[in-house]
Amino acid sequence: MNRRKFIKNASLTGVGLAVGNSLVNCADGNSKENLEKGKIIANPSKVNLPLVIATWDVKNATAKAMEVLQAGGNSLDAVEQGCKIEEANEKGQSVGKGGLPDRDGNVTLDACIMDKHGNCGSVVYLQNITHAVSVARKVMEDTPHVMLAGEGAKQFAISKGFKVEDLLTETSKKAWEKWKVEAKYKPIINIENHDTIGMLAIDKHGDISGACTTSGLAYKLGGRVGDSPIIGSGLFVDNEIGACVATGLGEEVVKTVGSFLVVELMRQGKSPQDACEEAISRIVNKPNSDYKNFQVGYIAVNKSGETGSYSIHQWFSMTKFQDGVNEQIQSDYFNKV
Repeated sequence: MNRRKFIKNASLTGVGLAVGNSLVNCADGNSKENLEKGKIIANPSKVNLPLVIATWDVKNATAKAMEVLQAGGNSLDAVEQGCKIEEANEKGQSVGKGGLPDRDGNVTLDACIMDKHGNCGSVVYLQNITHAVSVARKVMEDTPHVMLAGEGAKQFAISKGFKVEDLLTETSKKAWEKWKVEAKYKPIINIENHDTIGMLAIDKHGDISGACTTSGLAYKLGGRVGDSPIIGSGLFVDNEIGACVATGLGEEVVKTVGSFLVVELMRQGKSPQDACEEAISRIVNKPNSDYKNFQVGYIAVNKSGETGSYSIHQWFSMTKFQDGVNEQIQSDYFNKV
């Protein structure tokens, strides 16, 4: 199912498809004492590395990331190169070139990246530069800052040699013009929605990195920024514990600092699957939650190579590449009523 069509139909219910069994058992070193200290110790003999997971059905992206890892690259290189595949995919309409624009017809990109040391970089409201994730990495590596926005982010990208180009393709322009005919000022959840590519990787050394990139909410108000470029909301990596990335309606992820929450739950001893489920429950159980009308999904991996994914509604999926198998896995979900 197309990622945008999925979110448009996110309130549909039905029988859920559960995520497959955990990839590996916890390492022997994960004693009660270690868990109480907030550490998950990987046993390399029990972890099939390298490993890549990503939101949605993005096998070309995970294949590129695995190619980098198998060639000896590190997890940071892998997630950047993997995300760039989707940023250059004009047919995706949700990431990079060809993304659906805001209400004024401007394609604006948000992205972030985080390495094994906890270093991170982010760009928000970036225009006319396709590979926002690479600009975010430059912010991390070449400046003392974490986040650059708008025109400042664009000028920084240009100074680093990034090519300026029009990101509004003819297909996305026609979709925007059609939307304008009956456009309402208030976003209509599950109709004017969006999605993200978030990717997590563990390299052969057991080091974890993550990245997240999106063109954001389709037909959003000019200047709107969601969770994707916000460290702790759209993405969080702790190399001792694990990592998480989010997709769906960013405003709801921000309100619970979702990705950080998932990692902290894993620090307390929860599996990635249980941590993702708990994070979703924090959203749907909020007083007056309107969860039936929006979607949020999480994917996560811990230091032992276990993975998890969970969403509010059906049809969210995770792509996993491990042991030579690059596959889409349907996520379990909350709203089965």
